[in-house]
Amino acid sequence: MKYCFLFSLIIATQMMVSCQTKNENNNKVLVVGTDAEVNFQNFCLGCHNDKKSSFVDRTWLWGSGREDLYKSIKLGRVAHGMPGFADGMSDTTIYALVDYILSLDTMVPLGEDEDIANQDGVVDSEDQKFRVDTVVEGLEVPWGLEFLPNGDLLISERKGELLRFTKNGDLQQISGLPPIKAAGQGGLLDLELHPGYEQNGWLYFAYSSPNEKKSSLANTAIMRARLSGNTLVDKERIFKAMPETNKRHHYGCKLEFDGEGYLYFSVGDRGDRDRNPQSLDNHCGKIHRIYDDGSIPVDNPFVGQKDAMPSIYSYGHRNPQGVCMHPETGRIWTDEHGPKGGDEINIIEPAKNYGWPVISFGINYNGTTFTNDTARAGMEQPLLYWVPSIAPCGMTFVKGDRYPNWKNDILTGSLRFEYLHRVVLNGDQVVRQEKLLEGIGRVRNVEMSPDGYIYVAVENPGKILKLIPVE
Repeated sequence: MKYCFLFSLIIATQMMVSCQTKNENNNKVLVVGTDAEVNFQNFCLGCHNDKKSSFVDRTWLWGSGREDLYKSIKLGRVAHGMPGFADGMSDTTIYALVDYILSLDTMVPLGEDEDIANQDGVVDSEDQKFRVDTVVEGLEVPWGLEFLPNGDLLISERKGELLRFTKNGDLQQISGLPPIKAAGQGGLLDLELHPGYEQNGWLYFAYSSPNEKKSSLANTAIMRARLSGNTLVDKERIFKAMPETNKRHHYGCKLEFDGEGYLYFSVGDRGDRDRNPQSLDNHCGKIHRIYDDGSIPVDNPFVGQKDAMPSIYSYGHRNPQGVCMHPETGRIWTDEHGPKGGDEINIIEPAKNYGWPVISFGINYNGTTFTNDTARAGMEQPLLYWVPSIAPCGMTFVKGDRYPNWKNDILTGSLRFEYLHRVVLNGDQVVRQEKLLEGIGRVRNVEMSPDGYIYVAVENPGKILKLIPVE
């Protein structure tokens, strides 16, 4: 039954996309309905959470008056990742949407943990029963999770804090971070331990690094350091993406070491869709591969090519926020945010072009189209795509034997619809999907602990959950 529902959603979305007209500039646009609540759900909630409370008791960046909101919606705030809706909505429709937003005065509560379980606290998924234990509370936007050999959990807060949650239940702050531009989607991002951490002590972290002379400019950077107690020492910045920009979205960045010691990571297109992803002369909209010290492997696919960044491994990406290695094949997989529709899962191969924005299963946030092509020669097709977008974030393969019926399945978070998403594989093929923990909140990350448990990071209110299997 649920597959029929998913199919219906896809068909309905495709029908919406095909229902187009042209504006005075001869651009194709999506026909927008006149119902303000429907437009709010279709065009606002994908980026502003799917809780009406995101527009209640908030700090308005550019004014909270009717004309302020009208201007923001019509013209957009491009540097902050918000498109203008002038091509997709009439003034009358925009004003109706503004009035609806200003009328919101009630909070829609997040689902509580106990609401997702039956009376004995057990969650019955399709193939695995489990309990949910809240391990850490009092966080905001936990982004990266990494377990130290002694059992302590490192947590990166996007606002620019690195925390240690000890085995004794203490939450301690780690000092010594570099300057971080924590604005928009930027901040302190992913964490990763060196495969030989117990011998060399290297901790890697990604962050939005501001320009030293002009702080409005920033881009994704990677640093490695060692821990001395709760202080970072021996800091080395081993990568900085170029060009820097004042835009505040699509930084990437997920880190993953493979079985041979290469470090793979993602950098988003940084909001410059039409320039960055398809050009090899910049780092943005790419998957990169480097050695653990930041040096470049000589067999990277574009080494020696004129005007190409040698760290690039694949290109044509939008904003991958999941990068992980398959536990059996050793291949690198990613999940990636599409625009309005067209989120993807991909298997990454060297030198391959994954198509963004030339091909896509999505449309612009404001309802207009930017491409009519979903396939083109020389560009890779996604292994899986979602319409409507679920906003996938974080990604891991289920490893070990604690969840035998989920082994080698993919888990990723849904920011948009607030659940944990399971993708069941047969080899490299998707055979089915399952929603877990629906209503739990915006799932920012999911990781496997060294002792084989699944940990899930949820944001605002931020917390870390542990899934405990039940026989």
